[in-house]
Amino acid sequence: MSAGGGEVCDGWVLGVVGAAMPLARDDLALTPAWTGLIGSASLIGLFFGGLLFGRLTDRIGRQRMYLIDLMVFLVGSLAQLVVQDAVQLLAVRLVMGAAVGADYAIAGALVAEFAPPHRRGRLLASLIVFWYVGYTLATAFGIVAAQLTDAPSLWRWILASSAIPSLVVLLARLGTPESPSWLASKGRRAEAEAISRRWLGRDLDPPDVDREPVRTGHRALFSPGYVRRTLFTSLFWLCQVTPFFAISTFAPQVLGLLGAPSDGTGELLLNGFLLVGCLSGMAVINRIGRRTLLIWPFAVTAAALLALGLWPHAPHTVIALCFGVFALFHAASSVLQAVYPSEVFPTEIRATGIGFAAAASRIGAAVGTFLVPLGLAAWGVGPVMLLGCALSLVGVLVSVAWAPETRGLELERVSRPDAPERRGRAT
Repeated sequence: MSAGGGEVCDGWVLGVVGAAMPLARDDLALTPAWTGLIGSASLIGLFFGGLLFGRLTDRIGRQRMYLIDLMVFLVGSLAQLVVQDAVQLLAVRLVMGAAVGADYAIAGALVAEFAPPHRRGRLLASLIVFWYVGYTLATAFGIVAAQLTDAPSLWRWILASSAIPSLVVLLARLGTPESPSWLASKGRRAEAEAISRRWLGRDLDPPDVDREPVRTGHRALFSPGYVRRTLFTSLFWLCQVTPFFAISTFAPQVLGLLGAPSDGTGELLLNGFLLVGCLSGMAVINRIGRRTLLIWPFAVTAAALLALGLWPHAPHTVIALCFGVFALFHAASSVLQAVYPSEVFPTEIRATGIGFAAAASRIGAAVGTFLVPLGLAAWGVGPVMLLGCALSLVGVLVSVAWAPETRGLELERVSRPDAPERRGRAT
């Protein structure tokens, strides 16, 4: 639950900006370029946070980083109350984004290393459910607050609202034990055994004497045994999140150009579909497997975005249907953002691999979010939707070529370069 609470904070931090930016635009005299830059600031920060803190988590342990990133959330949330200009707001959002990148790596590694194989998929998938809960609550809070008051500094309070879940989760994380798998990988076997008995109720698995040592650091991700896994996790994640963030961050503007009502109903329905889709993905992940859950939703979201791109002035019913289909299938497969990177890398580089994949994915998300207001102004909504369709099609190709089937496999078996890539026993 404490790992999931961190994902609530992650989603909240990224979700509130969509409701706050239209209100801050006049107060801070933001141009379209500054609007896009601040909207994508957390994603840019996430890039650096994933690269830096994923590696640091593998070096110094999960437990310490587990608390530090929540402290950054709390301080950064409150700092948004006192920023005076666009530059200061940009700086704060960059730092908070770095903490989000750190939490992706920490939470995924901890859950994977504590979970038994038969429950690992759903537990990891639940992290993304928590993320969508935070994102949806943040969006709803922003919309309701904007309708209840027109205070000139309302955008500050909307952004700072992430301090509430951050404080709650920080307190919940106090006393979290270190990962026994990480301790064992560092030669601290006695500590690992004690934690495993107390928290998992079982002895630690005996060491695999035949297992070759794993190189650490970012260079290890591009070693012959893991380079394809690194490219796969980075690219599928990038193809998923780029259209999502580009559309959702500026959902009021996008939906308005498509002719949807401007009362916030469209954004709330979109987020409701996202949450339902994510819960559906968690429910079926062990039944249909990781590979199927990735490939087919990519194809369906490509079709939905293609329809919006070719028919941007369709009747409201058609637009709502396309957005609903996009949201449901995107969210269902998005649970694999927590599952695949956590499963395909060994303990020694697990957080590094998760952090790198998260960072790489946010290159596209940040660029897409920055360019959306410029693209909407220059080309209109149709071409923007077609670009999202193209990325989903790339996701199909990457998944067909490289997606492994990892359900039910022991973590270290999954992580070996010679492990089966297409088959796993059903759970």
